[in-house]
Amino acid sequence: MTTETPFLGRRSLAAALALPLVAVAGIARAADAAESTFDRVRRTKVLRCAAYPGAAPYFSKDLATGTWSGACVQMVNDIAKVFDAKLEYLDSTYGNAVLDLQSNKVDLACALNPTPARALSIGFTHPMIIHPFGCLSSKAIAPKTWGDLNKPEVRIVFDLGSLHETAARRYCPKAQLTGFKTTDECTLALQSGRADAHILAAVLGLAAAGKNPALGPYHLLGEPTVALPSCLGVQREPDTRFKEVVDAWLDMNRGTGQIREWLLQELAKVGVSLDQVPSALSF
Repeated sequence: MTTETPFLGRRSLAAALALPLVAVAGIARAADAAESTFDRVRRTKVLRCAAYPGAAPYFSKDLATGTWSGACVQMVNDIAKVFDAKLEYLDSTYGNAVLDLQSNKVDLACALNPTPARALSIGFTHPMIIHPFGCLSSKAIAPKTWGDLNKPEVRIVFDLGSLHETAARRYCPKAQLTGFKTTDECTLALQSGRADAHILAAVLGLAAAGKNPALGPYHLLGEPTVALPSCLGVQREPDTRFKEVVDAWLDMNRGTGQIREWLLQELAKVGVSLDQVPSALSF
């Protein structure tokens, strides 16, 4: 027994030493997987943002250089400065942005309307703006209410997965409803005469009319007035520090009028003058 004990002891010691190394590695991997947005941005110095081509004045992409501009670009640039981070953009859409947050491809998705269904999957910040809805339409109609569009002969288009789609289906169920992947496709349908109305939130509608006056004017729709908060989407996670920082940033910059200034600047770049901005549009 005396000759066996040291040998067994050595094997037991080796096993005892090896097991903690495996456990430590597993713990490290688990820690990496569970890293919060706040900690990841602070560590990597990179803030990842979903960006939507053709969504002026929020986002606009120079196809020659790949450079992004727009009001939301100015906003997320300023948020990145808080974290001393650089920005990375992921081409996305309003419909795909929720999935991009869920799959940890991005940290922020701008200009999203919070819905209960979306809130099951992602978190939302305080409002960026309160955003009324309306439409661009053909010259044959000049709608003032949702009822003016809710007719079997009216052809309505919207971008899939957006609140534009939700509003159209909710208030215009009698109309001919068609969804497209992007707002640009909806605009082309309206321009080509394949649609009578394109449902858009006010800022996007004003920008589209500014870029192409033949599409205008933009019509705010009433009875009822549909006005929803436009927020930033974030990942749903136990650590709320990242959201708290962005909320504080939003409250300060909305309260000081900076967000309004950025939006008006970008609207002006696409030909929208201040007198064309509806008084009901809150920044």
